Amino acid sequence: MKLGLVVDLDTCVGCHGCATACKQWNTSGTIGPLSDENPYGRDPNGAWLNRIRTYEVDDSPNSKTVNMPLSCMHCEDAACVTVCPTGASYKREEDGIVLVDQDKCMGCNLCSWACPYGARELDPDQGTMKKCTLCVDRIYDEKLPEQERKPACVLTCPTKSRLFGDFDDPDSEVSVAVRERSGKALMPELGYNPTNKYLPPRNKAVVQTYEVDKSVIGTLKSWANRVIAR
Repeated sequence: MKLGLVVDLDTCVGCHGCATACKQWNTSGTIGPLSDENPYGRDPNGAWLNRIRTYEVDDSPNSKTVNMPLSCMHCEDAACVTVCPTGASYKREEDGIVLVDQDKCMGCNLCSWACPYGARELDPDQGTMKKCTLCVDRIYDEKLPEQERKPACVLTCPTKSRLFGDFDDPDSEVSVAVRERSGKALMPELGYNPTNKYLPPRNKAVVQTYEVDKSVIGTLKSWANRVIAR
């Protein structure tokens, strides 16, 4: 089994719902509270496990704004696991999720420097590294209805831009989406084999326009004025 996420860049609106739901769930979950710095000030900051980057893609006539959520990719060959001196960062054999053992982490930042996706953040209050867990404490919670055993980000997305499932199952929702929409891994050339995939933006449909005869517009205006006068 290889669990991970698919993000549709064509429908993500950058609402940050996934980021806030992620922080809320994980703050009350197994990895401990995620600290905030100056949360109500002019320059708020803090530990987030999912952040949204926004880009303007200038590819006329298909230019558009692309919102790109970034979190841990749960790489098959995770550099963060390789460099960790204490063994705090590890990849689970049973489902491929990359996690951090908070009891072993000493906050050295090596994993953060090794991660090319910027997916790890040091919590200044706890002095340990935080990252996306795929809500591991939620997806295996048998007390929850089966339809709710998904990461918080997936459940909260208003445009259904996020999918969760098993990439080892060719018939799973994530596998089908990647196959049908030519889903891509982020920076595959680095060789870390990220599990999460992105569905690329689709080109805008070309709308055929026609020039309307000015006499027709004048006739329509006259007809509209007569209707209003009645």
